[in-house]
Formats: sequence, C-alpha cells, structure tokens
Amino acid sequence: MEQSVIIAIKKVITDMMDKVMEKVLVTDPFIPEKHHASKPLYAALVPDEIFKGSHFERRFVTPFGNAWEQLAVAAGSAYHGYCKQGVDIKGTVGDESLRRIQEVLNKLEHGIQKDKRQKPNWEEELAYVIAGKGNPIPVSVTCDVLIKNAKTNKVFSFELKGPQPNSDQTKVSKEKMLKLLAMNEHPIDFAYYALPYNPYGQRENYAWTFPARWFDMKKDSCVLIGDELWDMVGGKGTYKLFINEINRLGVAYKEKIYKDYLGIEPPDGFDKERLK
Repeated sequence: MEQSVIIAIKKVITDMMDKVMEKVLVTDPFIPEKHHASKPLYAALVPDEIFKGSHFERRFVTPFGNAWEQLAVAAGSAYHGYCKQGVDIKGTVGDESLRRIQEVLNKLEHGIQKDKRQKPNWEEELAYVIAGKGNPIPVSVTCDVLIKNAKTNKVFSFELKGPQPNSDQTKVSKEKMLKLLAMNEHPIDFAYYALPYNPYGQRENYAWTFPARWFDMKKDSCVLIGDELWDMVGGKGTYKLFINEINRLGVAYKEKIYKDYLGIEPPDGFDKERLK
C-alpha cells in the first residue's frame, strides 16, 4: 500500500511539472524579441532574466492551483479505493436545522452583543444544528474532496484549503460541513476542514487568525492540519512519504529549470530548500 501511495504522489507531481516544462520550453517559451517589442520601457530598464522568471511563474501557478486536491485524490484512491474532487452531494436538511446553521454562523461572525462574538466549538454547534430538524428542504453541497473506504464504506468529506485561508472561504466551508452532517439521508459520515501543511510547525502553534473565527484550530476534532490530513487520506506515514517525494523530485526539476530554462548552472546550495 505504501508503494502505491508513493507512485500516485509521484505521478501527480511529475505530470504537472512535465506539462509546465513542455509549455515554457516548447509551446510557449519566453521570446526576448517579443518582450522587447511589446514592453520597450521595461526592457530598457530591467534585465530580461527578471521577466523570464515571471513568464515561468505565470505558467506554473495556474496548473498547480489545485495541486493539493490532486495529491489528496491520488493518495486517497490508492489507500481507500475511492477518492474524487468536486463531488456534489444532494439531500434534505430540516428547515430548523438550516435556521440554526445561520444562527451559529452569525454568532461566530457578529455575536449577540457588541464586540462579543461567540467562540467556536464544533461538537456543541453540530449537536445543536442536528437537533433542530424540521421540514425537509432540498440542499446540494459540493465537496472539495470525497473519500469512500472500500472496506468500511465510511464516507469522508474534506474542505481542503491552503495553509493560510481567508475568513470568507472558511465561513463557507463551515456552512457546507454543517449542511452535510445535518442531511436526513446521512450521506457523509465525517466532514473535515483540512489544511495541507502547517507553516507554524506543531498544531498547538498554528497562529493564522482568520480561520480561528470559525473553528478552534487547535482543539476542534473536525480540523486536520498537515500530517493529520495526509495520514487519514493515505494511511499512517503518508505525510512523511509525501514530503520525501516532493523534495526528491524538487532537486531534479530545479536543476532542469536552471540549466534548460534559465540557461545557467545551478548555484551552490540550490538543493537545500526543502518542504518540511
């Protein structure tokens, strides 16, 4: 199983990087003459190498925009048997449960007294929402990533965001998670708010403030950060496999970019920067 996860991770990264390299070297290379003609002032003031770098960056960022989701799908499919991104889940939620969802969100965002927003508590909020019930209302929710375990048939939904998400997207994620778990049909067993890595190190040190309005980022059981996410998606030890594979591939691609794209030899220490 470990080897299949490694192969899946490697394929996602190499497929994306190979497409980027094909574009910047063959189908859409940086052409100095074209740059000089279209931006003569820039060309007169700034070395071509600067714009050659930005040319590469633009063609790199777009395909890697959903890289985390693609990596989750690759690892989740290898480990659980089924994992897809952008899955629509349809069901019904009681009208009182829907009202309570908005009540919970409003208290977290505005509070019921001036300057006194309610602190997030996932377990209490979820229990309060589910207990609402009421007349069933059709609801549709799109999951960032959905996993179904082939052995247990348990279904996991993940709101997968960058390591430093903004407040608005976190609010949307929380609303989606509450709706999924309040559905009368119970299509989802577990819903998680997940960040692919922790720039602050340990879970207890996570300090990005925006999502903390909506979740207790250090205590809520529905929050997964870094190794907690990847070990659930791909099995125990997946985060370490993931980090090792990314860093191994990174050395080779950096060298290729220096030599083939920038046309220079890699500087000393180019391989020292690693994902941790």
